[in-house]
Formats: sequence, C-alpha cells, structure tokens
Amino acid sequence: MPVAVITDSAAAVPAALAAALGIHVVPMLLTVEGREWRDGDLPLEAVLAARQVTTSGPTPAQVAEAIAAADTGDGVVVCTVARTMSSTYDAARIAAEQATAEVRVLDTQTAAGAEGLVVTHAARAAQRGEPLDAVIGAARRVIERVRLVATLDSLDRLVASGRVPQVAAWAGRLLHVHPLFEFRAGAVRRLRPAFTRDAALERVLSAWRRSRPEGPGAPALHVAALHALDPPDAEHLLARVREEVEPASAFVGAFSAVMVTHTGPGLVGLAWWWDETAAPPGSAGGAVGT
Repeated sequence: MPVAVITDSAAAVPAALAAALGIHVVPMLLTVEGREWRDGDLPLEAVLAARQVTTSGPTPAQVAEAIAAADTGDGVVVCTVARTMSSTYDAARIAAEQATAEVRVLDTQTAAGAEGLVVTHAARAAQRGEPLDAVIGAARRVIERVRLVATLDSLDRLVASGRVPQVAAWAGRLLHVHPLFEFRAGAVRRLRPAFTRDAALERVLSAWRRSRPEGPGAPALHVAALHALDPPDAEHLLARVREEVEPASAFVGAFSAVMVTHTGPGLVGLAWWWDETAAPPGSAGGAVGT
C-alpha cells in the first residue's frame, strides 16, 4: 500500500486533484461571531461579511484522526502550512508522537499553491510506490525550490494579521498602488509594487520567467495559479504560462476561507518550481498533470 500523504486546507489543492492523488486534507478552523466552523463549511461571503473572525490550525486530535484514517501501514507524511503562519505544524507533531503509525511531519515553509505543489509531488511519489524516506525526499526537494509571487488589492488584512509592516499598507493606500509580495522560507517579502492590476500581473509573470534555469535541456515546470475569489485572473496567468512552457503539472488553487480571512479578496499569483532532473513534457517519461 502507498505511503499516506496528509496536508491542511491552506494548501489550496483542488478537491478533485486531492482525491485523484489520494491526499487527505485536514480542515483548518474559523471562529465566526463566536461559533467555530471547519474551513470550507461556511461560504466565503459570510466569512468576509462577519465582524469578528479568528482562525486557527486543526487540533492535535483532528490531525490524529486523519492519521488513523489515512494509515495503510507503510507510513504517513504530514505536510503543513508554514509554522510561522499557523499552529498546524505543532498540532501535527503532537499527533505524530501519539500515533502508532510511523509519521513524519514536514513544515513546507510556504502556503497556498506553493504548499500544494509540495504536497502533490509527495503524493505522486507515494502513488509510484516509493518508500517513506523517498516520499519525504520528494517533498523536501520542492520545499527547497518552490516560489510563490502574488499581488493583491490591499495589504490591510495582511497587516492586521501581523505578517507585514504597517508602513506597507499605508504606502499602498497613499499611492494607490497594487502591492506585490513573495512568500518563501516562511516569510513574506515585499516586492516593488505596480500602478495597475495588469502591470502587477505582468510582474508576477516576469518573476516566473527570470527564475527559469539556464543551460542545456528543458527543465520540467510544475505550477499553480492561486487566487482569492478571482478565478479569471488566475486562469489568465496560467494560460500565459502555457503560451511559453507546457507544464509537467498544473492546477488552479482557490484560497480557502481561512486564507482569504488574512489576505482579503482579489489576491492572485503563481507558485512554481523547476525540476531539472525530470524529462520535459513530450519526451520519454514526461507527463502532464492537472
């Protein structure tokens, strides 16, 4: 039986893709007007309209339940959103210590589509029948390489969550710019803003283009277009990527309610990594995923 792969709902892996790859998703939690909900059980519109919303990672008991349900006897890998953003990693560590199965917990050091790329690569290794250490190695390989660059209409919600300095939001409001940021190694880094939405999307694409490895051969691209209530712009970014490179795997990942609570609507961006060891699509061993 394959190694079991578990992640949290911050990973933004589409439900159909998670099912196809056998990924078990543990929902994060929201408290809306004093009532607790599992991520995905309350419409986004209701979450955004609420006056009081707080979020948290799943409890150790919830992760333990997922481990017990997923375990096939060959080990379990739990890939979590960056521990700098959530208590999910700590909850998973506690659950792993109490489990009878062999469980490894990995901090992906990222979130959303980038976290999803880590998880899907690990799940594909598991589906190929690779052992636990190889599945962990596959996940770590992506963690070391994955990039996430995005733009959003305002940094106000990120500032409220404590993840960027207050001055960033002040400057954005004053100059009417579209902020851009990169999330990598567990931290948000501000990039040069753009004055229009179209220019911001072009800068996201430029960051992706500049990252392409040089040298002989064509590295395989794995990419996710991510968004918070803006599927058209995410689909547009993915289409632009496909005009230049046919990805080895790709998906559009919508932010869950927990993530949108911190970013607000309108965020859109790309997460990607280049696999220089894999055969490109169309050659022996290449495969295009969705």
